[in-house]
Amino acid sequence: MSQLGGFEARRPQRSLLLSLPNILTYARIVAVPLVVFCVVGGQDAWRWIALALFVLASITDYFDGYLARIWKQQSSLGRMLDPIADKLLVSACILALVFERTIDNYSIWAALIILSREILVSGLREYLAELRVSVPVTRLAKWKTALQMIALGFLLAGPAGDVHFPYTTWIGLVLLWIAALVTLYTGYDYFRAGLGHILEEKP
Repeated sequence: MSQLGGFEARRPQRSLLLSLPNILTYARIVAVPLVVFCVVGGQDAWRWIALALFVLASITDYFDGYLARIWKQQSSLGRMLDPIADKLLVSACILALVFERTIDNYSIWAALIILSREILVSGLREYLAELRVSVPVTRLAKWKTALQMIALGFLLAGPAGDVHFPYTTWIGLVLLWIAALVTLYTGYDYFRAGLGHILEEKP
């Protein structure tokens, strides 16, 4: 009976691996190399495909968490992969756009600020998790993420979008700088909160 009970306890966890919320997260990760491939392909038609994949991936970011909550299908794997998928998508898009010189000159600094913040805050969260301290996501941080996604959408269209609307790339770069400035503030906010816990830690 104990073995049967153990099997029954493990089966729900295994089923969660293939739940729709987790499948949406997997799809977002799979979309990352596809978006990058389309961006560096150098053709306008591929830029539109990259934008379409990026939009679909961004939509799954909302629905995977929403469905997991309402269907009570939250899992440790989902909680781990969700932020990883988000950071992979944003970072890979930025690097591809820098490679293609859609983001160039002084705007590379905005990209560097965003990438640095993602890496540093991820490291801080991992360290604080060991101390069993959670750092909640602020409303401003959510706005920062929204700005990043909108900016990257314009920049992924880039030259292909400029053919139909001449200010597509320009709008994307302006929004990228605004997102970078908000990123600086929210990054400072996180580090100020995290530093307090680090200084309070007993040796």
